[in-house]
Amino acid sequence: MRKIIAAINMTLDGFCDHTAIIPDEELHQHYADLLSNGDTILYGRITYQLMEYWKAVVENPTGNKAMDEFAAIMDKIPKIVFSHTLKNIEWKSAMLANRDLEEKVLELKQQSGKDILVGSRSLIIQLLKLNLIDEFQLCVHPVVAGNGLPLFENINDRIIFKLLKTKTLGSGAIVLYYEPTK
Repeated sequence: MRKIIAAINMTLDGFCDHTAIIPDEELHQHYADLLSNGDTILYGRITYQLMEYWKAVVENPTGNKAMDEFAAIMDKIPKIVFSHTLKNIEWKSAMLANRDLEEKVLELKQQSGKDILVGSRSLIIQLLKLNLIDEFQLCVHPVVAGNGLPLFENINDRIIFKLLKTKTLGSGAIVLYYEPTK
């Protein structure tokens, strides 16, 4: 059975705000490696639209090797987008979900293949409530944002996690690998 891996960047004070962090070559390589170990990534509309930036980088490379390589990997990985408002998607490697989140994830888990990645805060919260996340990869950056969208908003039940490992990046960011205890 395939694993569902929730991976997201967050600030030290628990907010998911991509503008608060400073991505460097090592961070891009970390996520390129993660994407290479998966064969599907799930997004909500907002995150998907943010990630469309990488489609433009593939078409017009930046000259930054780490960014351009990440963009190429991001371009290739199949993306499933969960949205009630989007009617069509132009990125060739993306498709709109044809089922609700729980049904689609359960279907994907039964298929053969590599890990299924989840990169949207909203989907992470929903899947956590459904007990469908097998692993968290939280990249905590040494930044206090002061405000924003908290990762674990509207989680009312206690959830205990087992630390699997950590990875320290040169920027001071730490990737925490957790497994929810069932």
